[in-house]
Amino acid sequence: MWSDVVCPWCYVGKRRFEAALGRFEHAGDVEVTWKAFELDQNASSHPEGTQVGPDDYAQRLSAKYGTGVERGREMVSSMTETAAAEGVELRFDRAVKANTVDAHQVIHLALERGGPELQGAVKERLLRAYFTEGEAVGDRAVLQRLAVEAGLDADEVAAVLAEGRYVDDVRSEEAEASALGITGVPFFVIDRKYGVSGAQSPDVLLGALQRAWSERTPQLVMTGAGTTSADGEACGPDGCAI
Repeated sequence: MWSDVVCPWCYVGKRRFEAALGRFEHAGDVEVTWKAFELDQNASSHPEGTQVGPDDYAQRLSAKYGTGVERGREMVSSMTETAAAEGVELRFDRAVKANTVDAHQVIHLALERGGPELQGAVKERLLRAYFTEGEAVGDRAVLQRLAVEAGLDADEVAAVLAEGRYVDDVRSEEAEASALGITGVPFFVIDRKYGVSGAQSPDVLLGALQRAWSERTPQLVMTGAGTTSADGEACGPDGCAI
């Protein structure tokens, strides 16, 4: 899955995929790997303790889309309600602006040290930290603390960030996304054959899993699964259509 830790649709998409996986008969055979995608490689990071106004995120949206702040508030409210229906608490009033290249380095480290399970735990911790708790995930001290909470070693996290050990890997994953034609996230690639763009419904994601599985095991009979819908949303370099 390609995604970013400051992408609201990526958090919703994660929950919807988890719901689909929970209904998939062969869930135990599915291995999930998180790939890097930065919505804005040039974003600045605000430090821990940054005061965020209640309309900060709405103002960012209004500036990006050229709308008034009131329209920005409406978009924030709509996204918050959509996420709540999936069990995700979005607190845009707490969101501290962040560059996410370091977060992606930590996610990459987690995969190397603990495999997909630890990587998934780190990914979840960073999403919750940014969207629910208002943590400054672009602040290296904060990022180190969050990574340790999820199961990584504090000294190694500090060394990785100081060295920029996985920056090339992050850029390689982003280049891979570009080569695959991925312009928005979340984006799901199953068995390197099927791509699902946006935070599609659990039904759509389950259908994609079933279709991919059927082609690995031809004895399975499919009944119209694998379709897509027009209402799966995604975030791209130009923002999130919320």
